Amino acid sequence: MTVRDAPEVRSESCGLEELFCAHTSSEQSRGSLLLSPQWPRRWSGTWRTPAGELVCPARDLAAVSSLECVPVRRFSWRTNQRHRPGLQYMVSTARMHGFESLEEQKLLLALDFAGAVVEVLPQPFRLRFETDDGFREHVPDFLAVLPDGSAWLFDVRPASLIRDRDEVAFAAAREAAWAVGWRYSVVAGWRPHVLSVIDALSAQRRMLQDPLGLQGQLMAAIAAGPGRFGELVARTSLPAVARAHALHLLWHRQLGVDLSRPLSDHSLVRSPAEGNGA
Repeated sequence: MTVRDAPEVRSESCGLEELFCAHTSSEQSRGSLLLSPQWPRRWSGTWRTPAGELVCPARDLAAVSSLECVPVRRFSWRTNQRHRPGLQYMVSTARMHGFESLEEQKLLLALDFAGAVVEVLPQPFRLRFETDDGFREHVPDFLAVLPDGSAWLFDVRPASLIRDRDEVAFAAAREAAWAVGWRYSVVAGWRPHVLSVIDALSAQRRMLQDPLGLQGQLMAAIAAGPGRFGELVARTSLPAVARAHALHLLWHRQLGVDLSRPLSDHSLVRSPAEGNGA
């Protein structure tokens, strides 16, 4: 599929699930799990709090407040390690969040852009689950709390790196999440160009002072109809500075652009008020 043929991803209205490529565990992997009627009691989750570890049956995972927990696994930095951990600032939560790899960092950036979270806990708990070969453990990558109070559990693994053992762990995490009413996704990749555009917009995601009223000029210019990015900023009193404010409005979804195509002066910018039928 060429860029021209790729489905449009409207930045002003898209959901997070439209940005990434999800991996679905096979039925064979699920078949490796021992899902007896008692499994929600036999499986367990271990959380970490400032006061120590908290262990609960899998059926009670949702009863634990993630706001009172810290990552169950510490982040490590050492010479010659193959992954790259770090901290990512999120406007949605107004603080830093840890990640263990660059792939995980990409998910945090996308979550922040989509405005889909009020809290994110990395490595939230250690799931102990039972398979044909005995008990195993798995630590999911993120637990995100959504604005409506529901939760979304994530694992992040590029599709090319998913092995059979991972498949079983993901299947177990999915069962545990569904049992307590959480969503669950394995992020295995991203739609073309989505991350590069979001990354460009993120440069101006923080609050900007606007003494010249450039944001108002941009909104007035777009009110007449969609326009190319370069032409839109050229209609303002100070185009060089208006570029930063245009990116800020795009990040905060007050303006819209197609995320499935590279961002340039030729990108078509529109108002969210136009709706999907525009």
